Amino acid sequence: MKYRTTLMLIILTVFLCGIVGLRAEVEIALEAELADEIVAPMIIADDRLASDGKFIWDDGEPLTGGGGAGYAEFIINIPEPGDYALWGHVIAWDGNSDSFWVTWQPADPDENAQATQNTEFRWGVGAGAAWHWDRINHWLDGGTFDREWDFKEAGETVLRIGVREDATMLDAIFVTTNVKATVAAQANVRLPTDEDRKIQIEGLAVDAKGKAATTWGSLKRAYQ
Repeated sequence: MKYRTTLMLIILTVFLCGIVGLRAEVEIALEAELADEIVAPMIIADDRLASDGKFIWDDGEPLTGGGGAGYAEFIINIPEPGDYALWGHVIAWDGNSDSFWVTWQPADPDENAQATQNTEFRWGVGAGAAWHWDRINHWLDGGTFDREWDFKEAGETVLRIGVREDATMLDAIFVTTNVKATVAAQANVRLPTDEDRKIQIEGLAVDAKGKAATTWGSLKRAYQ
């Protein structure tokens, strides 16, 4: 009997480990222009090659530099605690139009990065004159390093993408618990679907892969 009990415990442990290993990643796709709040000089603009034909930026010609005011803010209801990474669908024309400020609360402190100029929150956007995916990073004085955010609880989070330079373009954001991916293909990034846009517009909880969405419209309305 003793050996049978031990065997059953071993089988149960292996089974549970298998379930954990097979757990689906959280994957959330957001349209930039559907942010809960967009503050000038960040504006919505049209581009037929962007997702759903629109993107956001601080309007300006490449090479002008500038920026430093305006932002887009997203209220994201994460379905489970853990480590998260962010990817942006972007265009960065040159070295004077290739950065944003990024804070994601409550993992980040309540800090106005545009005022403090804290490089912990500076995203050095990967260069490219066509739409492409770039993982949000720390652009520190010693180089760029992929960022991760550790959330202790499921629920409401607030992501702010702040202008740092004119002409840096943001089309979409992809949220994932796959923090180990270093290239877009590994992270399974994708643009928002009609269902993603419906969730974003109607104020439903973001949809984790394989999990049902729940309403959180009251939280969204509180920020409007």
